[in-house]
Amino acid sequence: MPNSELMPIGVFARRSGLTSSALRFYADSGLLPPAEVDPVTGYRYYGADQVVRATVLRRLREIAMPLAAVEAVLAAGADEASRLLDEHVAKIVGNAAVALQKAAVIKAALGNMPGLPIAALKGPVLADAVEQVLTATAYEPGMPVLAGLRIEANHEAVTLTATDRYRFSIRTLVPTEPPGQTWAGTVNGDDLRAAVVEIRRSALVRLEAVPHGIWFRVAEREDRHCRLLSEEFPDHRLMLASLGEVTTRATVSKDLLLRALEEHPGERIALHIADHGVHIRSADDGHPGIPLPATVTGESLQIWFELTTLYPAVSTAIGPDLMLDLRGNNQPVTIRSADRGDLTTLAMPIKPDHAI
Repeated sequence: MPNSELMPIGVFARRSGLTSSALRFYADSGLLPPAEVDPVTGYRYYGADQVVRATVLRRLREIAMPLAAVEAVLAAGADEASRLLDEHVAKIVGNAAVALQKAAVIKAALGNMPGLPIAALKGPVLADAVEQVLTATAYEPGMPVLAGLRIEANHEAVTLTATDRYRFSIRTLVPTEPPGQTWAGTVNGDDLRAAVVEIRRSALVRLEAVPHGIWFRVAEREDRHCRLLSEEFPDHRLMLASLGEVTTRATVSKDLLLRALEEHPGERIALHIADHGVHIRSADDGHPGIPLPATVTGESLQIWFELTTLYPAVSTAIGPDLMLDLRGNNQPVTIRSADRGDLTTLAMPIKPDHAI
């Protein structure tokens, strides 16, 4: 007969969260054999020290881990078990992303509705623009639209826009053929990242809108479908219209500014702009700062930024020299090429008292 430290299968089932039938299955598979089996009645008994293993087993099965992988995790040390878990979850996430994409393609084909031609663009140019503007996206709980890219087409141009609330990037492209339709939609950013490879390798890409999505049609390659986001995109035109007048303008080398930001020791950075140029400073007054030659017009001022806001805005800019348009130390700064105006980024500053 079992000793008093063992518990019958029903009690153990309640302790572990597994059903009695599941325990019998795991016992037969060798993953969780009972501590003792009564030779006369065949009743199974489990020890208290088996509860932890049973609980882990249950949780692994709850995330759809196959039995062979469960056995490997239970037999592994902590580091190896963590690696196996990460590997399993990555596979699930990847499969889910593929399923979502395929479902979107199926939905787009339902009803056999013809697509709406939007515009034709050079593939490498479009791919570069998508990657530049997508740097201003963010994954924000409850705000999936911030991870998307807004595409707008009119009879003259195609505009790509994105914002993470701290940066705002907009790139205007001239299509190879005048757009035949006006159209606007917010495209899933992850889908676009996956499509960029095919887009870049195509000399010409035709954009075609369908319900719930947009097709990037490419010759002699696989067309790529991207989902549309249903949430309303932030009113960027209102924000642009509300910007004040530029009071200070500085033209500075992109490479020199990037190098200064990379060498700067702090997470928060001050740009001190005056007649003599641009000076990179930190909250630590003991740091000498980094002077940069620049052409400056207008008022002298000092403005603070988070490095995570300013650096991507500078790094994605086009051309060797950048133009910084400033409107005071608490207003967005416009960053764009000094000689090309098709990519514009707005960077939000922080208050000086938040920089200390």
